[in-house]
Amino acid sequence: MKTNPGRFFEDFRLGETIRHATPRTVTTGDVALYTALYGPRFAVQSSDAFAKAIGYPASPLDDLLTFHVVFGKTVPDISLNALANLGYAEGGFHRPVYPGETLSTVSEVIGLKESSNRQTGVVYVRSTGSDSSGRTVLSYCRWVLVRKRDPEAKIAEEHVPQLAKVVSPADLAGALPPLDPVAYDDALAGSPHRFGDYAVGEKIDHVDGMTVEEAEHQIATRLFQNTAKVHFDAVATRETKFGKRLIYGGHVISLARALSFNGLANAFAIGGINAGRHVAPLFAGDTVYAWSEVLETAELPGRSDVGALRLRTVAAKNQPCSGYPDRQGEGYDPSVILDLDYWAFIPR
Repeated sequence: MKTNPGRFFEDFRLGETIRHATPRTVTTGDVALYTALYGPRFAVQSSDAFAKAIGYPASPLDDLLTFHVVFGKTVPDISLNALANLGYAEGGFHRPVYPGETLSTVSEVIGLKESSNRQTGVVYVRSTGSDSSGRTVLSYCRWVLVRKRDPEAKIAEEHVPQLAKVVSPADLAGALPPLDPVAYDDALAGSPHRFGDYAVGEKIDHVDGMTVEEAEHQIATRLFQNTAKVHFDAVATRETKFGKRLIYGGHVISLARALSFNGLANAFAIGGINAGRHVAPLFAGDTVYAWSEVLETAELPGRSDVGALRLRTVAAKNQPCSGYPDRQGEGYDPSVILDLDYWAFIPR
C-alpha cells in the first residue's frame, strides 16, 4: 500500500518517537491569511514598527499560528482517525518565530488507554516544534480519542501519564526579548490597561461575536496542513455521531483569542498552555463568543518589563457571554465549547 490510511489505536506504542512530515516555511502570506481568518489585532504581531520600537527585531508570528503549524504536522500520524481531540497540557512557547522560518515537528507517545467499549482508545503525545536550527519553539502535550481498526486487537502496554496542572511562567519568560515598556504605546496598542490593572478573580466579557462559515474553517485548517477527515469529508462524516463535519478545535482557540483583544489588548504574547478542553463541537453557522477570568498574576524573576497573567478563556456558541456561561455541576452550560487555561505576557 502506497497511501496512508492513518494510524489506529492499536498501531501506537509507548515511548515511540514519530518524526512528522512535512517541514513548513511560514511567510508573511501565512500571517496575512491568518489575520483575514481570525482578525487578531495585537499590536506586537500586527506592526513591524511597533514591535521594533519595544525591542523585537521584527513583528513575530501570532503564537497560535505557530501552534497550528506545529500541530498540523502531527495530524497524519496521530489523529487522522481520531473522533475527538480531548485536551492539552504542559504547553510552552519557547521563542518567537518570524516570517521566513521553517518549522518541523517530532512527537513522543507518552500514554495509551483503551476505552471500555474496546472500539477506541486515548493516545497521549508530547509534540515538539523546532526551527531550522533545531531550536525548540513550542512544546505541548495533547490527548486524542482514536478509533481501533479491530475491536478485538489487544494492547501491549497501557499508561496514563501524570501531567503538570500549571506550567511555570518564569520558565517561559525567556522567550521574549528584553522589552522597553516606556516605548510601548498604549494608544496604538488599543488599551491603557497593563499588568497592575488586572486582579485575580476579575471576569471580562469580550462582548464581540464571530459567526463561522463553512468555507473559512476549511481554508484555515488547510492553511495548517491539518488533514483530519472529520473536518473535510462530508461523505465520511455522515456516519458519525453528528452526521456532518466538525470545525477544528484549534479554530475555536484562535477565534476566542482574537475576541479576547477587547479587554486584554495588551496581553500580547502567550507564554504557556496549562490546560485546555474542547467541551463541545462547533459547526459552520454557529457564532462564537468568549469571556475570560484572571486566575493568577505573576511577577517574573529578573524582568521589570513584563508580568504574566494566568487566564482562563471560555468560548461559547450562539450565546453572548454577558452571563459568563461556565461549569454546571459535573458538566458545563450547553453553550460552552472551549475551556482554555493559559499564561499571557503583558507590559508593566
